[in-house]
Amino acid sequence: MAGSSLILAVGAAAESSLLRDAVHWSTKAFEIAGVLVIVLGSIWATVLYARALAGPRREEPGTAGRGGGGSRFHAYRSNLGRAILLGLEFLVAADIINTVAITPTMNSVLVLGMIVLIRTFLSFSLEVEINGRWPWQENPPGREPEQSGSGGR
Repeated sequence: MAGSSLILAVGAAAESSLLRDAVHWSTKAFEIAGVLVIVLGSIWATVLYARALAGPRREEPGTAGRGGGGSRFHAYRSNLGRAILLGLEFLVAADIINTVAITPTMNSVLVLGMIVLIRTFLSFSLEVEINGRWPWQENPPGREPEQSGSGGR
């Protein structure tokens, strides 16, 4: 009888350790994915911007005499902002998994709350930079929502 309860206790500890390790590695995977999204998205946005600068210059409405570089730069900032926003989403997911599953103490929950607040503020700020409006506002008449793309087309 004592032997079977010892086996159950060892089995439960092994399962707990296995689950903790799986959660730990999934958290690390989300963190790595978030950093990769930001880095690769930044590189991609820069490549698109460089291609747009190297391409033929088009005069766009309201840019006469300025070479049309403003819209290319705006597209670059938009693409860069999108990469940062998506990366932040992955990093927040990693923080949530880590706090809820690995270290659910009151202190870690409070730290998570602060991190989420800061990252939410950053996300809203980037959203305003990209689209020129708050996320809950409708698009102005005649203005299409920003779409990620080649940056200069």
